[in-house]
Amino acid sequence: MKIIILGAGQVGATLAENLANEANDVTVVDTQAALLAELQDRLDIRTVQGFAAFPEVLRSAGADDADMIIAVTDADETNMIACQIAYTLFHTPTKIARIRAAEYLNEDRLFQQEALPVDMHISPEQLVTDYITRLIQYPGALQVVDFAAGRVRVVGVKAYYGGPLVGHELRTIRDHIPGVDTRVAAIYRRGKPIIPEGDTVIEADDEVFFVAAKHHIKRVISELRKLDRPVKRVVLAGGGNIGLRLARALESHCQVKLIEKDRERARRLSEQVDKTIILVGDAANEALLQEENIESVDVFCAVTNDDEANILSSMLAKRLGARKAMSLINRLAYVDLVEGGVIDIAISPQQSTVSALLAHVRRGDVVRVHSLRRGAAEAIEAVAHGDSRNSRVVGRRIDEIKLPPGTTIGAIARGDDVVIAHHDTVIESGDHVILFIVDKKYTPDVERLFQVGLGFV
Repeated sequence: MKIIILGAGQVGATLAENLANEANDVTVVDTQAALLAELQDRLDIRTVQGFAAFPEVLRSAGADDADMIIAVTDADETNMIACQIAYTLFHTPTKIARIRAAEYLNEDRLFQQEALPVDMHISPEQLVTDYITRLIQYPGALQVVDFAAGRVRVVGVKAYYGGPLVGHELRTIRDHIPGVDTRVAAIYRRGKPIIPEGDTVIEADDEVFFVAAKHHIKRVISELRKLDRPVKRVVLAGGGNIGLRLARALESHCQVKLIEKDRERARRLSEQVDKTIILVGDAANEALLQEENIESVDVFCAVTNDDEANILSSMLAKRLGARKAMSLINRLAYVDLVEGGVIDIAISPQQSTVSALLAHVRRGDVVRVHSLRRGAAEAIEAVAHGDSRNSRVVGRRIDEIKLPPGTTIGAIARGDDVVIAHHDTVIESGDHVILFIVDKKYTPDVERLFQVGLGFV
């Protein structure tokens, strides 16, 4: 697939790396020569220096015969105009734009072919807000991702000493949770993946990824660790777009306080929330945190635009007694450094955005993609089509399907039902199949599995 990426920032660079490693023809456009040179040094891609919305720059990047344009520059207006020009001058089949301003996103009629021909718009702020909201909903989880319109969830948790399933074989899981069907998709032990079998024994500190229907998630988490009490008190550091969205999402069922440095911004925030208490100050000020009884806070979440400020304020809050500390971190190198130490969860907006974008690039009718473990693994939702004559999966039992190494089928969304996958489960045409891929280099092989032969009409 020939893909043009507009913007060589962190999202654009991460996306280019993902797509180039999957044998796509990738061209990256940016105004900054240094960013492009760094990308070209380590990736097999083309680069073009110039303003992303200029017709001649797009033409130089190969827009005449591109399959897709993905506009992820820092400017919403540039992204939208680039998509308009790609549609008008080059008839580009698929146009994707990153849109950050809520003022644009709130207008439903704006992104239509007769208005702004953007086939898909992505809001990183909303993706991160939804992600953090799910983590707060399940206090013991390290990662929570949705499939099948939210009916199926893949959840990562760290198994603790004393968890009912710790020290037991996976085949006993049904005895521990009667009436609940779930499937352990992968286990990471000391950073190394283990493909789960019936006789696999869960150990304390294992990172366990399981798949289950949405309403069973809390029951399964309680088998792997002591169930954390529900989140009631939340402190947010940073009153930007994400901080405001989070406050609005949480204030109906949690006591929320938001700390913002800028007094004028804090005043405007107070007019846009209902129950959230807005505080003017520095979230890394020890006296302020103590004054706000940080030791009784269930979740401290730092979501400013400054990675270092987020890390320091989260570490301080945790040291002062906050039960859980989350930090928004843009630099991927920092994520591995801090997560699992003093900071409980590091949130990467790049990974959330790239996951959403990848679903529109994947082949084989892949409708949803989530990067897991900071991009090392993937969970995908693919639709099965055809019949046993022209499909490698339809009409076959799961133990008959030749899955790539380290790949497991976790669940199937069939109509309104959720079917947890077992060895004798037969895949039917129209099934939405949720797969876990331990090593993402095998993702193209999984995509090919779900491609239908030429005989299918």
